[in-house]
Amino acid sequence: MKMLTPREIVAELDKYIVGQKNAKRAVAIALRNRWRRQHVREDLRDEIAPKNIIMIGPTGVGKTEIARRLARWADAPFLKVEASKFTEVGYVGRDVESMIRDLVDLAVNMVKAQEREMVKEKARDIAEERLLDILLPPQRGKKDNVPKIGHGDKKPEFPESEPDRENRTREKLRHLLRRGRLNERYVDLEVANKPFPVVEVFSAAGLEELDINLKDMFESMLPKRTKKRKVKVSEALEILTQEECQRLVDMDKVINLAVQKAEQSGIIFLDEIDKIASRETSHGPDVSREGVQRDLLPIIEGSTVPSKYGMIKTDHILFIAAGAFNVSKPSDLIPELQGRFPIRVELDALGKEDFVRILTEPQNALITQYKALLQTEGIELVFEDEAVEEIAEIATQINERTENIGARRLYTVMEKLLDEVSFEAPHLKEKRIVISANYVRDKLSGIVKDEDLSRYIL
Repeated sequence: MKMLTPREIVAELDKYIVGQKNAKRAVAIALRNRWRRQHVREDLRDEIAPKNIIMIGPTGVGKTEIARRLARWADAPFLKVEASKFTEVGYVGRDVESMIRDLVDLAVNMVKAQEREMVKEKARDIAEERLLDILLPPQRGKKDNVPKIGHGDKKPEFPESEPDRENRTREKLRHLLRRGRLNERYVDLEVANKPFPVVEVFSAAGLEELDINLKDMFESMLPKRTKKRKVKVSEALEILTQEECQRLVDMDKVINLAVQKAEQSGIIFLDEIDKIASRETSHGPDVSREGVQRDLLPIIEGSTVPSKYGMIKTDHILFIAAGAFNVSKPSDLIPELQGRFPIRVELDALGKEDFVRILTEPQNALITQYKALLQTEGIELVFEDEAVEEIAEIATQINERTENIGARRLYTVMEKLLDEVSFEAPHLKEKRIVISANYVRDKLSGIVKDEDLSRYIL
């Protein structure tokens, strides 16, 4: 992703997200600036702060999807967190620093998975040797046979030694194992047994701040317990491979790389930020909202957060905030927090034409998904162009009459439309089903006309 230009990044986003050109341009520039910053001279590199973004738009228009796709292609740790969750527990809510710790945990898991993939081939070879030892335990203490003295003029015969015979048998087993001939055989395997279930302790601002990994501490104090399991050879090979991967991965290296990745490439998506924007009043729940904003401020502007992996700097983490702002507005945020989000992008509400494109154009288009699902039952689902137009029209009407939930309305409409087909699919004799405009009207027109009913069903 680092080699992609902003134009190419937007082209990639276009494959999955319809419209929202301004938002795509903003995140593309932000991602490219990450790469640019890595190539400026070192004394200036730390001075360049990320340009955080606020996305303003109704729900269901693609705010979260843009950020999630971007992080996936950038191979960056990505955390989505609801800003309102920090007001749900107690007065101010959960410690806002916990999102940085969660981001580092994600980075550690990401780097660990990459390192495991790198050592997987070596781990499999070691696991194969361990499995062969189980299938053919080495015979120790046996002496090689002495040569037999021949009769008459014959030379002494030297029979095959025990080690040579074992090696030959082992190679035969290895050949059978690699060809999958032994997969259905069962072996006794010793696997690690957890002495007790893991219990997680949630605290507003207590144990999270301790630089102590209590789980690892207890595990190191208790003796390692194993239990014997009878498993198939194929499963045993996978279990042993995973164990060897765990041993081969250097966790100190993983943690160092993960901390660096989180600090330099991490992306935090702060959703529902409008819910903590305090309005004109200054009493009741608004006090709590303003408290959350003040807690977020040092994290976003750059501070150091303690974690079990050490101190984490937040100076270069990219924050992308999003909210509908249908009740409050960005200017209701405290001025200091507004200044930490210099880029503001307004996302457009979706209309009928956008819905038609969402149903058909993206690689993961909704119609493509339903076709693939029913194909597993041998059903060929065909949507006529007029039917797609009718679905989009109905979704638009319902969004206008009730609550505008954007493209998510298409899910409710499609589920109701294909309810009967999905239920009867395994028993249908007709394997080709054509969805026409009339079919759409028959299934949905009654619900759409009854406004009270549509509020509940669609």
